[in-house]
Amino acid sequence: EGMRIIAGRYRGLSLAPIGPGGGRHALRPTTDRVREAVFNILCGGRLGPLLEGARVLDLFAGTGALGLEALSRGATAACFIDNGRISVRLIRENLRRLGAEHHGRVMLRDATRLGACQDPAYDLVFLDPPYGKGLGEKALAAAQAGGWISPQSLVVWEENRPQQAPAGFTLQEVRSFGTTCASFLRRAAAPDP
Repeated sequence: EGMRIIAGRYRGLSLAPIGPGGGRHALRPTTDRVREAVFNILCGGRLGPLLEGARVLDLFAGTGALGLEALSRGATAACFIDNGRISVRLIRENLRRLGAEHHGRVMLRDATRLGACQDPAYDLVFLDPPYGKGLGEKALAAAQAGGWISPQSLVVWEENRPQQAPAGFTLQEVRSFGTTCASFLRRAAAPDP
């Protein structure tokens, strides 16, 4: 069963089929159930609403489903970063299917070595690294160092267990869904000089 956009302006549109993934590059897309739960938290409750007009950074983007869902629900721009050629091709195809090419930027890049951001900083960050390898911490540190993350940004970090908030972030909420755990982190405002 293919993946679809759950809600918003592209609701119901099918995403490009993943096809057989190879070896260590096998894609593990966020299930529709987890994606729906994450977006329910982002769209309502004490953390939301966060999507209208947001600039979204999708690290370890895979199929791009998280960033694409955000675009569907009112985000104005999304930058998708993945170091897999298959992923980059899939995301470009999905943006084309949605007619959202001008809202999305796709970069073939290692999320743990981002370098300096050339665009305005992002206020919502999806972080969905391969589980249990410590890559999330590295990617978040790289994003912070390179100026990718705006001062009040929210990070949604998917792993197989709850994540500790690294320096400069506060943990707002943790939700578990079977083998997936979503930790919601808020970037702490810099103290006044």
